[in-house]
Amino acid sequence: MKLIAASLRRLGLAVLTILLVVGSFAVFTPNAAADTYTVKLGSDKGMLAFEPSKLTVKPGDTIKWVNNKVPPHNVVFDPAMSKSADVAKSLSHKQLLMSPGQEFETTIPADAAKGDYTFYCEPHRGAGMVGKLTVE
Repeated sequence: MKLIAASLRRLGLAVLTILLVVGSFAVFTPNAAADTYTVKLGSDKGMLAFEPSKLTVKPGDTIKWVNNKVPPHNVVFDPAMSKSADVAKSLSHKQLLMSPGQEFETTIPADAAKGDYTFYCEPHRGAGMVGKLTVE
């Protein structure tokens, strides 16, 4: 009887030890970190373009928009050409950046609908300064 009780106690301690080890992995596993992407407003060669003009992101990611060349620039998301009109409006930054080096950041909302979002620079849309953001 004592032998059975001792064996059960050892088995219980072994199971408890395994649970503690496995549980510590679950607690200390790092969460997936959100990424930050940089988009230049105006190419390095002075072209009226976003660099890059196409970008794929995930909800929670951040885009840093940097005024580069041939200002003024802004970033406006077209609600009619975007997966979600509400998200497009929330991502827009209509204020013009006048000086090279000025920047602002946009974080993709956690509830952003997956799909494509078209953006443009208001002063240079007619010159083809248009881009596409894809949310995965």
